Amino acid sequence: MKRLINWQPNKPLGIFLGLLPFALLLVIYLVSSDLRLEANPNDKLLPSFAQISDGFSRMAFEPSRRTGDYVFWQDTASSLTRLALGVAIAATIGLMIGLLAGSLPLFSSWLSPLLTVVSLIPPLAILPILFIVFGLGELSKVMLIAIGITPFIARDILRRTQEVPSEQLVKAQTLGANTSQILIRVLLPQIMPKLIDAVRLSLGAGWLFLIAAEAVAATDGLGYRIFLVRRYMAMDVILPYVAWITLLAFLIDLSLRQMSQLLFPWHDLNSKQGGKS
Repeated sequence: MKRLINWQPNKPLGIFLGLLPFALLLVIYLVSSDLRLEANPNDKLLPSFAQISDGFSRMAFEPSRRTGDYVFWQDTASSLTRLALGVAIAATIGLMIGLLAGSLPLFSSWLSPLLTVVSLIPPLAILPILFIVFGLGELSKVMLIAIGITPFIARDILRRTQEVPSEQLVKAQTLGANTSQILIRVLLPQIMPKLIDAVRLSLGAGWLFLIAAEAVAATDGLGYRIFLVRRYMAMDVILPYVAWITLLAFLIDLSLRQMSQLLFPWHDLNSKQGGKS
């Protein structure tokens, strides 16, 4: 008798099982929305799909009466700019700290304790400090994202650097390579795909810090808009915004994965071989 642990779904069954939870959630929402609207046509908690479509169209395709901008796209551009800047800063600093601390014992003794302590500080707890130090402008929001995910990226890169076989470092030294050449030509090419993986894993936290910063002090952005319209129970606007954020996060993650496969095809090959072994 074949045990359940050995069952592997074929491709059609795998696609069906993957879509099934979404279909069930959709059915549950439709039934719940119909029941609430039937009892109270003015209910705002679970709007119908027609109401959601109207809310999305109003935000995305009708210019604002006050500014003339298309609010939905302006919010998207602002949030993506802040997220990109924050993640870029975090990735750069995290790579430098992780690579140096993971390869040079002198830097490891100096940076590892500090990195451990900093990573334990809840970033949202220092949000008021950031607003006091950097003001209420764009810099404080970008810095919250950068400070929030830099320790995670740095610690992951540090660990990945230490996993590089020491035989490679010894061989490079016997061939005459100095420290900087080992860092740049031996370690860095192997760490770059790990950096993309670390950025992918930290994007969820990056979105969290972005939404939190925009909710506290902003005049545009996806998080700002959600917290603005919640005062009016405008679920027909909030739900499309949440779905849009989810889609953006999925597309960014997919783009990073495609970029990793394109730039470092050997990394995915090694991962698959390591998984089989």
